[in-house]
Amino acid sequence: MEESITIVLDNREVLSGVCGANDGNLKVLEGSLGGRINTRGNEIRFEGLDAGGVKRFKTMIDSLIAAVEDGESPSPEYVKALAGIRESNGDEDAGKALEGKPQTDTMRAALIHIPHGFNRIFPRSRNQALYILGMRARDICFCIGPAGTGKTYLAIAEALSLVLAKKARKLVLTRPVVEAGESLGFLPGDLTQKINPYLRPLYDAMEALVPFELIRRMEEDHVIEIAPLAYMRGRSLNNCVILLDEAQNTTKEQMKMFLTRIGEGARAVITGDATQIDLPKRVDSGLLHAVSILSGVEGIHFAYLNTADVIRNPLIKKIIQAYDDNERA
Repeated sequence: MEESITIVLDNREVLSGVCGANDGNLKVLEGSLGGRINTRGNEIRFEGLDAGGVKRFKTMIDSLIAAVEDGESPSPEYVKALAGIRESNGDEDAGKALEGKPQTDTMRAALIHIPHGFNRIFPRSRNQALYILGMRARDICFCIGPAGTGKTYLAIAEALSLVLAKKARKLVLTRPVVEAGESLGFLPGDLTQKINPYLRPLYDAMEALVPFELIRRMEEDHVIEIAPLAYMRGRSLNNCVILLDEAQNTTKEQMKMFLTRIGEGARAVITGDATQIDLPKRVDSGLLHAVSILSGVEGIHFAYLNTADVIRNPLIKKIIQAYDDNERA
C-alpha cells in the first residue's frame, strides 16, 4: 500500500536550501528512496511504497533542514553522501563507533576541506567516515577494500588537505612496481618518467580534487614527491604524509621496510585490495601479513571497506558481487 507524507516549511531560505538549485537535491533524494516527490508552494510531498520509505524520507529531510539551519548549503553531492551514510547504518562496528550521532554530525566530523580545491569531500558511507576519522586519529592507517570504494581517493583528499593547509611539509606517493612483461629499466625516460605510469591513478585522484596548475607548482616546489617503493630504503620521512597505494603487491620485506621509514611528525596511509594480488605464486602479500601481525598494535588504525561502499559506478558493485559469488560456487 502506498504511503505518503507532506512537510511544510514556512522559512523560504530553509525551503530553498533543502530543495537545492532546480530541485536538484529532491531529485537525488527521490532516486535514492524510490518514491515520488512533488513540491507546491512551501510544501514537499513524498509518496512512497511503504511506511519505511516515508520514515527514511522524513529522517533525510530533517537532516537537510538541520544542515541548512546550521549554515550549510546542501548540494546533490551532499545529499548522495547523506543517503549513503543512512543506508549503511546497519554496519555493526561502524554503528558502535558513531553510535547516537545524527548523519549530519557524521558528515561534518568526516568532512574533508582542501584549500584551493574544487569541492569539499563528504563520506558516502559510515565505513568511509570511519576511514577518514581513522586517518586523522592515528599516525598509521591501513585501508583494505575492493575496487571503487574510495580508498585512494579519500587518502589523497585527506593528504592534500593537510599539505595545502601547511600542516604537513610534503606529500610522498609510492607504489610497488609489479612489472607485467616489461622491465622498468627498459622504459624510456628518467626515473620520474619511468614510475609515472604506475602512479597515474594517484594523479587522476589529485586532478579530480585540485587544479592541474596547483599540482604542477607543488611538484616544482618538491611538495609532491613520487618514489618507487624500492627507493625508500634508508630514508627517514619526517613531517610529511606518505601514501603507499596497491599495498597488496608488497612483499613482507618491502612492507616492513616501508613502515620503518615513517619518521617524526609523519602520517602514513596504506591502501590495498586483498582480491587483486599480482605477486608471483608462493610470495606472501606484505599487506595481509602486516594486518595479521599488527592488528593489536596501539596507534594503528585499520579501516575495512566492502561492496556496499563502492562509489565509482553502480555497476561495479554488481561486478564485484558476481566475482565473489563465482569464487564461492
